[in-house]
Amino acid sequence: MTHDVSIPAQMRQLIDLLAQHNHAYYVMDQPTIEDSEYDQLFQQLKTLEAQYPEYLQADTPTDKVGGKALPKFENVTHVVPMLSLGNVFHQDDLFEFDRKVKERLPHQQVQYDVELKFDGLAISLWYEHGVLIRAVTRGDGETGELITENVKTIRNLPKVLCSTHQPVPELLEVRGEVLMPKAGFEKLNAQNAAKGEKLFANPRNAAAGSLRQLDPAIARSRPLAFYAYGIAQCQPHHEQSTMSASLAWLTQFGFAIGEQHFICDSIEEVQQRYDEINQLRAQLKVEIDGVVIKVDDLKQQQQLGFLSREPRWATAYKFPAVAALTTIENIDWQVGRTGTLTPVARLNPVAVGGVIVSNVTLHNIGEIHRLDVRIGDTVSVYRSGDVIPKVEKVWPEFRPQTALAVHLPEQCPVCDSPVVMPEGEALARCSGGLYCAAQRIEAIRHFVSRKALDIEGLGDRWVESLLHLDLLNNVADIYSLHQHREQLLSIEKMGEKSVQNLFDAIENSKKTTLAAFIYALGIRGVGETTARMLAQTFQTLDALQAADLEALKKTPDVGAITAEWIVDFFQAPHNLEVLQRLLAAGIHWDAPIAPTRQPLNGESWVITGTLSQMGRDQATQMLQALGARVSGSISSKTKCLVAGEKAGSKLEKAEKLGVSVMNETEFLALMAEYGQNL
Repeated sequence: MTHDVSIPAQMRQLIDLLAQHNHAYYVMDQPTIEDSEYDQLFQQLKTLEAQYPEYLQADTPTDKVGGKALPKFENVTHVVPMLSLGNVFHQDDLFEFDRKVKERLPHQQVQYDVELKFDGLAISLWYEHGVLIRAVTRGDGETGELITENVKTIRNLPKVLCSTHQPVPELLEVRGEVLMPKAGFEKLNAQNAAKGEKLFANPRNAAAGSLRQLDPAIARSRPLAFYAYGIAQCQPHHEQSTMSASLAWLTQFGFAIGEQHFICDSIEEVQQRYDEINQLRAQLKVEIDGVVIKVDDLKQQQQLGFLSREPRWATAYKFPAVAALTTIENIDWQVGRTGTLTPVARLNPVAVGGVIVSNVTLHNIGEIHRLDVRIGDTVSVYRSGDVIPKVEKVWPEFRPQTALAVHLPEQCPVCDSPVVMPEGEALARCSGGLYCAAQRIEAIRHFVSRKALDIEGLGDRWVESLLHLDLLNNVADIYSLHQHREQLLSIEKMGEKSVQNLFDAIENSKKTTLAAFIYALGIRGVGETTARMLAQTFQTLDALQAADLEALKKTPDVGAITAEWIVDFFQAPHNLEVLQRLLAAGIHWDAPIAPTRQPLNGESWVITGTLSQMGRDQATQMLQALGARVSGSISSKTKCLVAGEKAGSKLEKAEKLGVSVMNETEFLALMAEYGQNL
């Protein structure tokens, strides 16, 4: 949160925000932020009020619960207020809760009742002589909405109390939560999807929305369930002495309670049960967001009493937040192995999803613009399970005047080469592909691959060792390795024979083809086929380097974006330096031969399925030798599809488009006519 404003102004800002989100959650059943984000805002306000009590404002929500009742239902005042619970989020907070309890109960043994914390809608049920006569929502804790007819449609809720073990009380007020179990929620959403109707965001929204329908028939059609968690009133008294016993007493009248329930003799055991329930969370029938911890003894509860909005004898222990608020301290740009620039936000470290998060990727400059995120901003960081943390929301309300806008760097932060981002592309890249240290592992791996310069033996192990010895800063250094024979011999398990074999492979690689060399350069968008088309079109490396965008776009397989990448590559000074070194090292290819008209010149062919007499690479080479282009996808421009076994969807598409289809036998016969034999 920004500190550019006064303490009272910060309090006012938080009170207004909390009121807005409180209304959305309790009244409209349309929460606009995660519970954990609300908890953080609430905690910020409580902290400020504790530090500056002289600025306490009359409408603070720290001593209120929920929101005002909607006018479409009758308003009812709770005889016993429906208070909220305090929250703890960490083990230290839990142990502090225990310390305060024991401080107020000196020399007494304390047991804790541990229950599931349901993520539903809290209601109060009023029974007279065993008959349900009233059901009321929590509302603002003092006044709620009368929703009796809707609640009576809940299948697992007893409408008339009876028990073979206990007399029915004259008056009983039961507190609990209405939920939509996971299975019912999924079924309801599936039915809505099939009918083209609106889907619910989560089970809580579905349950709350169902209870606030004016037509009880709608609530009846929804798979709702009620789970009791306490007794507000009972006349005559139920004579139970503990929280756990009172819940068991309720089950004798047909009330459901949470499927997990424990009595703990120590706060350490409470922590253990919390961890167990968190692990079992996905297997439970209902959604929960933590556990509720209550002093089990009811007399001890009376001794402990209440604060303004919550009992001293109970607290909610929330599961690790899926979202948390923090500030962006800085934004750095990282360069990946393919040259992609990724902005990384450096955060004020925050606990979210069970881990401390201090860095989070912002993906690309477009995402920064979409979020309008700036250095100094307060943001919500989201993480659930093993999901990579991400910035979900920016809070402009808290933006300091010193916040800095973020711009795409003009030069690579690693090698100072120009940063380029063609129109229509989302990712910015460093143009120094042959030179940039961040890209060198990928550049070297590609350069030595079989379809490029084919330097057999220069695998990842060699590359890692050579990088460690600082002998391989870019691909041109490969051709200087013979000057470092002694250092290479010092590498573990690299004897004289291995080193000589490597030198021989490097020397043999110097004789190549223009197409293979172009491919080896690793230019963005230039694969093996495109490299061959560029070599056929321009004939020399000098001509390719001098080509402008229009000339490049006329080349088969080269679109507008690929043409831009080619131009950018040959305009980067560092790339040209490496190119000159490679040529100076002796890499060469035969002079171009005047092109002759080939029988399949310019035709687009596709190969699919399994070929029994040859590999698809060999079939591709046959077609390319006759001037054809081999594509990976079928279109109306495809001349012919060569279909092997299990051809699949490409064959179906070819038949639909009327594209000619050949089997392997027919293909080999055609190749033989043109002198291409196995």
